[in-house]
Amino acid sequence: MVIGAGVLGASAAFHLARAGHRVIVLDRGAPGREGSGTTAGNLHVQAVHTRRPGQEVPLDSARFLPLQRAASDRWEKVEAELDASVELRRSGGFTIAETPEQRAELIAKHAWEERAGIATEVLDGDGARAALPLLGPTVTAATWCPLDGYANPLLTTPAYLAAAVRHGAEVRPFSPVRAVERSGSGWRVTAGTDAPIETPRVLDVAGPWLGEIAALAGIRLAMTPVAIQMHVTVRLPETLRHLVQHIGEGLSVKQVTAGNLLVGGGWPARRFDPDGRSPISAASVLGNMAQAARVLPFVRELRLLRAWAGPLAATPDEMPVIGEVPGAPGFLVAGGTYAFTFAPLWGETLRCLAEGTAPPVDVHDLGPDRLITPVPYEQAQEQAR
Repeated sequence: MVIGAGVLGASAAFHLARAGHRVIVLDRGAPGREGSGTTAGNLHVQAVHTRRPGQEVPLDSARFLPLQRAASDRWEKVEAELDASVELRRSGGFTIAETPEQRAELIAKHAWEERAGIATEVLDGDGARAALPLLGPTVTAATWCPLDGYANPLLTTPAYLAAAVRHGAEVRPFSPVRAVERSGSGWRVTAGTDAPIETPRVLDVAGPWLGEIAALAGIRLAMTPVAIQMHVTVRLPETLRHLVQHIGEGLSVKQVTAGNLLVGGGWPARRFDPDGRSPISAASVLGNMAQAARVLPFVRELRLLRAWAGPLAATPDEMPVIGEVPGAPGFLVAGGTYAFTFAPLWGETLRCLAEGTAPPVDVHDLGPDRLITPVPYEQAQEQAR
């Protein structure tokens, strides 16, 4: 039973169904409509900024890089495996710096990338502008990675689900989960108006609602979901061929296949609304677009078409979470930072964990044990009654 039909749930369903398992995918609404349908779709292979605006705890970039490399290798096979185009583009990317401190961070991350087997090149400001003349005069250094790119999130999740269905999986949209209970050595899941279903494995990949689904099973996970913003300009002729990111500030800019410029980087929405659509923040619109126009001056001439907010399943330590919940055999969770980039890797990893085999990468330190919070005594007594 896969709970959540976003990109992680879709990838897990595909890998499990292809391996011969019977799979049912449940979603509270339409598949891929929440975080997976509102993400920028970036494939982050080189390390990026360690903090999005308002983020208190920095990412552990050195820990991420081996995972990014493993995910990058798997993205190469995605379109062939799914027999569908997801508009995968290996356009290469520049991560830029504007201050001496940020330049030092670029040099440090370049060393980590070399150890992880990720090819990057450090350029000074003039070298960066020679490679990408669109960059403004404030850019003092950059790292170039030919593996950076993007895929279309509006195609990726449906392609995974369609391939899973071809392998026998069943997808049930608009089926919110109402109960998750232990049943013998497995679990009983009740969703929508359907009768309860018995299953040996539950995969909780419900994005920002991951903690709510776990709570139905009596598991308290300390999640910190947020909503971040994306901004898109009107279409223009092919101008920016590469992904541009900022090492010290939340910024990512790319031109998508349709011609629009997509600007993001984790700027926060006004608030995260778990029951509706999170409202955008005017301050984040102004801040993010001003930042983009500073480092890419041609952006000043473009008209902003729209902005939207998308939910993100963040954790208190800003690391992904993936693994089986201790004390709850057969209940697996996955989510958190870099979910889109990691989707092919996490789908394969969840299959291995569900089968009890060794995963393709070491995830022992990313398990949910670090997020479990104790149930208060009074609540435990009430649950026991």
